[in-house]
Amino acid sequence: MKKICFCNLVALVLCMPIIRKTKSVKALLTSFEHSDNAISVKALIKQLHQKMNKTTVYRILERLEEDGIIHSFMDKDGLKWYARCSNCSPGHHTDSHPHFQCSDCGKIECLTFEVKIPSLPNHKIQSTNFLLIGECAECSL
Repeated sequence: MKKICFCNLVALVLCMPIIRKTKSVKALLTSFEHSDNAISVKALIKQLHQKMNKTTVYRILERLEEDGIIHSFMDKDGLKWYARCSNCSPGHHTDSHPHFQCSDCGKIECLTFEVKIPSLPNHKIQSTNFLLIGECAECSL
């Protein structure tokens, strides 16, 4: 899977004409710049509560996902998590990789291999959610 450098995600996104360049968007994007792992919506709301309300967090996340900047998936408990996209575009996500959730510490990682999703006759697949659950490297020591 080809990786894109996200060392300055805020600058990358704010150069795009699609996204409004607000302080709230910059604050939320900074959260993804400083994390290599996925971030739960619950953690984002807690982290950004002094800068914006939860409705604004959800609205920005939805827009960033529509624009191919981040992708979302559900964890083992049904909580929504977000992570940076790689090579996605507005309205078309090409990230078809699994995620790994540690059953001990709860950390979630995007795995760097792709999973081949089969085509089904007379069906149109709109999304996939592939979550592996186990112990991460730190917890399994």
